[in-house]
Amino acid sequence: MTSHEHPVAFHRGLTGTVNRRRAMALMAASLALANSACSRPPRDTVHPWVDMPEAGASGEPIYYASAFVRDGHAMGVLVGTRDGRPIKIEGNPAHPSSLGATDAFAQASVLQLWDPDRSAAVMQRGRDGAASTASWAAFETAWRAERARLDARHGEGLAILTGPVGSPTLRSQLAGLLQRFPSARWYQHAPLHDRAAELGAMAAFGEPVQGVLHLDRARCIVALASDPFTEGAGAVRHAADWARQRAAGNAAEVFAVEVTPGLFGARADHRIALPPAQIDAMVMRMAAALGGSPGAPADNASIRDFEARMVAALRASGPKSLLVPGACLAASSHARVHALHQRLGAGGHTLEWIAPLTMAAQAHPLAELVQAIDADAVDTLVILDANPAYDASPGFAARLAKVRLTVHAGLYRDETAAACRWHLPLSHIYEQWSDAPAHDGTATLVQPAIAPLYDTRSPHELVALLAADDVRDGMRIVQRQWRPHAGASFDAFWRESLREGVVAGTAATQLALRVVDASAIAPLAHASPPEGALPAVFIADPSVHDGRFGNSGWLQELPRPFTKLTWDNALFMGPATARSLGVATGQRVRASAGEHHADAPVWVLAGHAEGVVTLPLGYGRTNAGRVGNGVGFDAYPLRADNGIDTFVRLQLLPGTYDFAVTQHAMDQHGRELARTVAPGESAEHDHAPRPSLYPKQPPAEHAWAMTIDLDACIGCNACTIACQAENNIPVVGREQVALGREMHWIRVDRYDAPDPAGSIFLPVPCMHCENAPCELVCPVGATMHDSEGLNVQVYNRCVGTRFCSNNCPYKVRRFNFLQFSDETTETLEGQRNPEVTVRERGVMEKCTYCLQRIARARQHSQATGAPLKDGDVITACQAVCPAGAIHFGDLADPAAAIVRLRRLPRHYELLGELNTRPRTTYLARTRGAPRDEA
Repeated sequence: MTSHEHPVAFHRGLTGTVNRRRAMALMAASLALANSACSRPPRDTVHPWVDMPEAGASGEPIYYASAFVRDGHAMGVLVGTRDGRPIKIEGNPAHPSSLGATDAFAQASVLQLWDPDRSAAVMQRGRDGAASTASWAAFETAWRAERARLDARHGEGLAILTGPVGSPTLRSQLAGLLQRFPSARWYQHAPLHDRAAELGAMAAFGEPVQGVLHLDRARCIVALASDPFTEGAGAVRHAADWARQRAAGNAAEVFAVEVTPGLFGARADHRIALPPAQIDAMVMRMAAALGGSPGAPADNASIRDFEARMVAALRASGPKSLLVPGACLAASSHARVHALHQRLGAGGHTLEWIAPLTMAAQAHPLAELVQAIDADAVDTLVILDANPAYDASPGFAARLAKVRLTVHAGLYRDETAAACRWHLPLSHIYEQWSDAPAHDGTATLVQPAIAPLYDTRSPHELVALLAADDVRDGMRIVQRQWRPHAGASFDAFWRESLREGVVAGTAATQLALRVVDASAIAPLAHASPPEGALPAVFIADPSVHDGRFGNSGWLQELPRPFTKLTWDNALFMGPATARSLGVATGQRVRASAGEHHADAPVWVLAGHAEGVVTLPLGYGRTNAGRVGNGVGFDAYPLRADNGIDTFVRLQLLPGTYDFAVTQHAMDQHGRELARTVAPGESAEHDHAPRPSLYPKQPPAEHAWAMTIDLDACIGCNACTIACQAENNIPVVGREQVALGREMHWIRVDRYDAPDPAGSIFLPVPCMHCENAPCELVCPVGATMHDSEGLNVQVYNRCVGTRFCSNNCPYKVRRFNFLQFSDETTETLEGQRNPEVTVRERGVMEKCTYCLQRIARARQHSQATGAPLKDGDVITACQAVCPAGAIHFGDLADPAAAIVRLRRLPRHYELLGELNTRPRTTYLARTRGAPRDEA
């Protein structure tokens, strides 16, 4: 095959008469595919990770340090490959943004790599509007003529539109392109870009900045309509820092002022829900109080009390204070927060200011591109990895028709591609050479884990083509960028940086800034709502983000943390607002803003601020792919250009809407499933052993067990996706989820909690009970106990009686009602873990404690003679958790960490009164600051 030939092309067109000649040809093709495992290693030298996980046993996956890049920032990952196929993503412990963990998006990125709906070929749209397959050679021929015309005009009329660009190499290439075409202009568009934060920094410092948060240095954290656990490039690191300090007994006092319930607010010591305008007013009063000139207090007594505690905590914490404002607040509030950090002495300690990493100073905003198109000043437009026809202001797709030549490059043939004359397929991040900064600016070199599956190019290779660069190879383009940095020792630098996954010593330089004039900050910038309208807040969906992950079945089926909603978005509002409007969950409304409207189902969400509605973005796609098309409603047309000051009018529509949810009751009904305790209080009320008719399990060499710390769990759902990727768990679809047939082996339940946060999360895998109710009722012995305490499932014995599921009090067993696993789409087969059986319909399945990882570690121990030690076996859910909430180990090892954890007063068994003696147990959440003693 050539370097860009489709790797599964040999398998197409097998229907029809097969003679001996054709049969021999097919056999030869099959043999070629078998030798390459339906894929090929990259054609350039790549370097495996310097420290192989799980002791580097023979037969393990080979890991390559790389990065998952989102919004221009890198999250350091290890791409696990088997036979040249990337199948699993782990966090890179050496990377500052991941510290060995990841989030749900990074875990699902491996499925995106193998997505059969990815763009596979160059497409050209003719004058009649019909699109046809073309080639890179055809595009290059057309662009060569266009480039000659642009050279004669010094690039006049050329516009380059990109998303956020953090790659130093790509930035340098774009700067070179603008140098060749000095009259051309570069525009940037990020649908979730915090414009208010940018304007607030300009008001405070006179220049844009990017903040680096240090939650591990803070003793008081105030989140103002923000969620540091999910927002921004440092979200995984923030969760890790917070959890590490809390586990060490140095927990910060957390205040959360929220519009929509978020993961950070769910862990707050003090929480209040307010609409954005009231949060802005609170920031102004807080700034005045800390500045020594308090103004009129809030009208509401609860708000006054909350503010008083918050101001007192900030004053006591001083330099160890951290305030995090959200995107829905006014620019003046962001500026005041900068001034508060300066006043408290926290700037440079809990918050560092660095130059923006992804929004270039020489790039112009999308609004200026719209003006230029309207003024007929753009006749050639190249759109690189952005989708403004979907996520920009309405009418952008129609404007593209006014431009003489439009070129779109992207991973999918999305809404923007459908409106452009040329579409160029881009390589996935795991198929290309590149670089990108971590949240603190530390550079990561991105190396491919597999050669391109389709006829694609990286953004670097595409820009080199546009600029007629002599160097067209992605690796050599990136090497050219970094060669001056390394000097004479470039080869050693290159190898070491690839193996480690980070470029040492490249963290961004902290800026020494002072607020220009705090007294000059404008009072407020929010407009007043029109009569009968409600302010609207727009948020990224927890599962599909801004829409770019809309075609991921894993993410679409991932339950949202607070609603457990799948395959949908909804318009959220508080209970009092719903009563005043006479609407309830499931009713449909038309939300109108100006000339635009969206028909949306309502979800009445406890803990949501009153007098405001929240609209999740990322849905209503028309060109996402077969999975994401037509799912949910599109809220982008309603959003104002500045991202705030959107007011909607709601009109009740006839009919109701049925959601597909995985949890229907959030009340524990007095069962104490997810427990909270005061510091030092015991969580287990009854320690007396109970008699049992079950035979006692004899002692064995190993006794595997899991303990989940609810005090660390933030409910991010990363464990659910990691388990799905590791264990070949299928997607069942919206209809089957609505019937209660979801297949996740670990679910994260949410329950109402008495704490101010109002929510507590409970991850529930199989309990691996020693007195297992499922085992005695199986008529064919398909579910059974092994010698090391694992409840195992023999798939080829199962006849589908489902007696075991009926007898399981934890409801963790899943039944394959239909043939959920896709065995016909060849590209999806490449992602599957060969160590885990792909289950057929009609069998029961559930968590196995990643038995394949236990077996792998055992085989390594037997081969080397080295005994298994604590930490040699790490389950998929344990590895991914950013907060370190999941612990796994051997109870037969007295020195194992899990043995120590089970001695803590917070330790308890879920439904322990049933005497199932589960091997999966819990540590209760601590109210206030934890102080655990073994």
